[in-house]
Amino acid sequence: MNPSPHTSRPAIHRLAAAVCAACAISLLAGCAAVVRTPYEAPQTQTPSAWTKTGTVAEVTADHWWREFGDAELERLIDEALSKNNDLAAAGIKVRKAQLQAGLAADARIPALGAKVSSTGTKALGNGSGVTRTNNNAVTLTYEADLWGRLEANYDAKRWEALATEQDRESTALSLIGTTANLYWQGAYYNQRIVLAQESIAYAQKTLDLVRTQYGAGAVSSLEVLQAEQSLITQQSSLADLARQRVENDNALSILFDSPPGKTIALPARLPQQALPDLAAGLPAELLARRPDLRAAELRLRESLATVDTTRAAYYPKVALTGSLGSSSAALLRLVQNPFASLTADLTLPFLQWNEMKLNVKVSQADYEIAVTNFRQTLYSAFSDVENALSARRQYAEQETLLQRNLKAAQDAERLFELRYRAGSVTLQSWLDQQDKRRTAENSLADVRLSRLKNQMTLYQALGGDARVPTAAPPEQQAAAY
Repeated sequence: MNPSPHTSRPAIHRLAAAVCAACAISLLAGCAAVVRTPYEAPQTQTPSAWTKTGTVAEVTADHWWREFGDAELERLIDEALSKNNDLAAAGIKVRKAQLQAGLAADARIPALGAKVSSTGTKALGNGSGVTRTNNNAVTLTYEADLWGRLEANYDAKRWEALATEQDRESTALSLIGTTANLYWQGAYYNQRIVLAQESIAYAQKTLDLVRTQYGAGAVSSLEVLQAEQSLITQQSSLADLARQRVENDNALSILFDSPPGKTIALPARLPQQALPDLAAGLPAELLARRPDLRAAELRLRESLATVDTTRAAYYPKVALTGSLGSSSAALLRLVQNPFASLTADLTLPFLQWNEMKLNVKVSQADYEIAVTNFRQTLYSAFSDVENALSARRQYAEQETLLQRNLKAAQDAERLFELRYRAGSVTLQSWLDQQDKRRTAENSLADVRLSRLKNQMTLYQALGGDARVPTAAPPEQQAAAY
């Protein structure tokens, strides 16, 4: 017995719906690949390792600044990381980028809305009551992401959120370096001020000796003036050092979200212990730790996803809208047909052909700029490491030479003093040798400060570590969003 048309029609409708759903799924899986561009890392020339290194030693990954063995420095860095305004602002930017990625993720799922209204009517000229009509509706809107536009936009937002996290890490890395450098700079000023005070005391003793000799008629007034000039010069240098120390202390206070004038305990002199060694033949893969390089690559991926988003925006868009409504005046129709309306809107933006080509080319140009920026950042990183390693070796050799130079200057000064007292040399010769000794002391302090700062620069150039990174690749990091 053949089924009647009335009994077979619902089955046909269900079959058609199933076929349409299957076709839609196929389109979603296949059409999105039309505009999805696979990521390929830019071609770069990478050295296998650096050669200007020293003996083998391991640098810890976490809290690597502890390698300097200075408890006060560790405390100040920890305080700066917890209070610094620049780092706090970078953290806010991370949160903002994460929220924007969340908005892009929400755009991929149906949007649910509701509307409730009530109206009352009363006929004029009769005493009948008010007729009320209640209208309730729930709407569901969904854009079928046939070409992967929403997915590509979500990818771009995820990459930007990850890049912003690396920006924060870069800010933290810079903050650590700035804190350490200001800390050492303050110790340097303290050391220089002590040396200047000792030089002033020595210059005062020299002046007293010359005045005594002048009173005895052994020297002329010229020698007195020369000794006075030497003393005044040392006093002027001390005043300048005191000014620079105040400026350095104020800069350090600002790092801790404090007004200028905060009292910060700094060492009386620069640390003299041996600096940490680095492993010989550091691999170039260490640069993968650098947050600026990570951010550059993530933004490269973001630019590529933006190209796909722009291109997909000019493909047809299908927006499905369904509403479930109820009305007190049409309750029967609600039971018979609960979906009061089901519509599909088709948008054909690809008809704007010239605009599409231009916008896609603009996005591609942005991607090419990102590629260039990535290469530049990478090569600059190589240069940073090479320069820091070279300077590290040169500063070490220079410090050894300046230590010998200071010893020779001190010995020569003692001899000139003895000869001056014996009348063998002039006062100016003795004063000149005093100046050479002061210059040797200051030069040794300068190179010690340079060695400390260079060590920090090297750590920053390596991303704060000297071991091959084991961080998850960007794809796994993005999957966390």
